[in-house]
Amino acid sequence: MSLNLGLLYIAVHVLGISFALAPVVTSEIGITLRFLVNDRWVFGYRRPSWRRLWEYHVAIAGAFVVWWVAANLMVHAGVHYLIASILATACSVCCSVITNFLWVWQTQSGSGSKSAPQANGAPENKALSEARGNGAPKEL
Repeated sequence: MSLNLGLLYIAVHVLGISFALAPVVTSEIGITLRFLVNDRWVFGYRRPSWRRLWEYHVAIAGAFVVWWVAANLMVHAGVHYLIASILATACSVCCSVITNFLWVWQTQSGSGSKSAPQANGAPENKALSEARGNGAPKEL
């Protein structure tokens, strides 16, 4: 949030972008920067991909829809708008975490599935993935 506020300030007061356009531009910059940080330092990919960037954008849009619907339903039900916003943020964060881990940066191995990268950026082999607990459970 502070990143977006800082970018918004720079866009409006330093670059002179109108307030009607500045939040759109700065939100896109913030989303892209968060994607790059997550892609590299959280999930370990050496190079970003357009596919993961697109999926991340879709996941963010979905989380926003969850926030908007939840906040408006709560306000309609009589919850103060600030409390509704905080509770809706919790709902959208849950949505983001689920979509990030289970879709955008899915680590399950198998046909058609994405697999976690190794240090060199190559997908992890199935045996190593299972040894780390990322693949199908081993039978005893």
